[in-house]
Amino acid sequence: MQKINCEVTNCSHNKSGVCYSNRVDIGGINACSESGTCCGSFLNEAHYGDLTSNTNSNSHSHCDCLICKVESCTHNQNTLCDLNSINVCGSSNSQIYYETECGSFEAK
Repeated sequence: MQKINCEVTNCSHNKSGVCYSNRVDIGGINACSESGTCCGSFLNEAHYGDLTSNTNSNSHSHCDCLICKVESCTHNQNTLCDLNSINVCGSSNSQIYYETECGSFEAK
């Protein structure tokens, strides 16, 4: 399973810089740079609370499924990311998913 290193400290799935969502969707179908991507799984902790123990994983840990909808990224292999880990970036003031981005994006 991929590990998502997350800098978006106010995401409900973030625990000490690691994403604990069961599934993460990276969006930005025709992105030309990192800023054109986003983490579609971002949920603002102020509205959704702490969801870091809400995983269905047997190990009760990080993400089980990393979906990449960024067709212009080198690491997208049939909508799955081929990296062992990715970085999700954004500020601690992110309010909605499009204020985040995939820091591991590489254009084809």
